[in-house]
Amino acid sequence: MLVLSGCVGASLLMGRHRLPAHEWRHPLLLLLLLTLLWAFVSAFFSVDSTKSVKYLLAKGWYLTPFVLGTLLLLRRPAHIWRVAGLYTAGAIVTVLVILAKHGSRGFAFDETQWAVHDFYRNHVTYATVLALLLPFALYGARRAGGAARLAWRVALGLMLVGLVLSYTRASVLSLPVAGLFYVVMRLRQTRLLLVGALVAALAGAGYFMSQNNYMLYAPDFEKTVFNGENFGKHLEATYKLEDVSGMERVYRWVAAARMAADKPLVGSGPNTFYPEYKRYTVRSFRTYVSDNPEKSTTHNYFLLLLAEQGFPGMLLFITLVGAALITIETLYHRTTPGSEYRAVLLACGLSFVIIVFHLLLNELVEVDKIGSFFFINLAMLVRLGTWLREEKSVAWLESDKLEQLSKT
Repeated sequence: MLVLSGCVGASLLMGRHRLPAHEWRHPLLLLLLLTLLWAFVSAFFSVDSTKSVKYLLAKGWYLTPFVLGTLLLLRRPAHIWRVAGLYTAGAIVTVLVILAKHGSRGFAFDETQWAVHDFYRNHVTYATVLALLLPFALYGARRAGGAARLAWRVALGLMLVGLVLSYTRASVLSLPVAGLFYVVMRLRQTRLLLVGALVAALAGAGYFMSQNNYMLYAPDFEKTVFNGENFGKHLEATYKLEDVSGMERVYRWVAAARMAADKPLVGSGPNTFYPEYKRYTVRSFRTYVSDNPEKSTTHNYFLLLLAEQGFPGMLLFITLVGAALITIETLYHRTTPGSEYRAVLLACGLSFVIIVFHLLLNELVEVDKIGSFFFINLAMLVRLGTWLREEKSVAWLESDKLEQLSKT
């Protein structure tokens, strides 16, 4: 990423490649810039300046290659399919190895982490990578022919098998969520969906904060366990609020909310949630994994931004996500059914939705295997707008020529 960042930056500075002015002014790019600028402001007030500066440097390494690099290099629809195909091919190699390892132990639920450890930090990262690539495999198979279509279909099947056997609840659930968004988008109801989500979030926050109602959901320490040997019991414990991974999330969400109440404007600073959050925890929500040797954070990217960068940081990111979803709907109704542009839009758009859904339960934007496609998908939405504008201009010129010829 460092090398690619340097190459992209040098190319822009030397003027060898230029982006259209309207792309620089695109709302999605402007919102990305605002989120970065606010991170700089928050870092100025950080409780640990060193960690925050590292975060800002890493953010630059993400945005430069995966946003600007995408806009510079992916100039035709075939280019994004090439990138997705190469990434999918790499993912398939890991799926085959992981399935072989996992199968040697009977695909046991409690052996999932062991099986994926050679390639991924944990089973969540593994499952999320497979989930975000599924739309590319689906629409890649629909648009391709011959051997390429067969390859995409095989990849689709293998990734589905790998996803199911990862036993990752959020990743499996993200697929019907993406399907639901597709229906909402076709009906032009994305704005209504966003308003409904906002109202539900505000109502939920108001309820839990009112008279400390959140304390009613404190877990029983003795009953909150990990059912590693039985996935059915694991699912049952989830809705009974007795699953340790779910209740540990609540433990940290409560801490994040208390951190935000203490520093609502600028937060504690980027990349400072750990170990700062430990001063804000509520002992009633503690689980037996609360010592947190992995030094993980909130398991909710929106609350992470709230705790580290205050309300402005979280609201800017929510605005970015909302604007992206509305852009997906707008572009969908501007593309021709069955066209190459429609296929690229649906692959990138549904992949983006899948990633955003995961952010409700994990903080994955800074994970290179996932954050890269989060920003690539955003950049492709900007580029799709350019392609459609050029297509419209060409169509207008052709119609103007025909009109002049008919007059002569």
